Amino acid sequence: MKRAPPDRKAQAKRAALNALKRVRRQAERAEVKLSDWEGEFLGSVEDRVKTYGRAFGDPEKGGAGEALSVLQAVKLREIAAKAKGEKKPFKRRPKSYSED
Repeated sequence: MKRAPPDRKAQAKRAALNALKRVRRQAERAEVKLSDWEGEFLGSVEDRVKTYGRAFGDPEKGGAGEALSVLQAVKLREIAAKAKGEKKPFKRRPKSYSED
């Protein structure tokens, strides 16, 4: 008996929802106070993923089978690092000017 191939969109949706819940739990366990914006971000992204299966509308902002856009994934990693106590200061790369 052959199994049907896995539904990539459903997998991405579950993975995103689990990541959002994991970050929220890490922050609660570590007793890290998330800013109002961060809490609202986690809640709104979770609602959009539950409702639409993904949290962004513009296909140029993320992969076809992804539930979070590239910038949403970056912000989620930043919040997770804050919850773990690994918050690093934002560093800008120096601009490279080519001298021709």
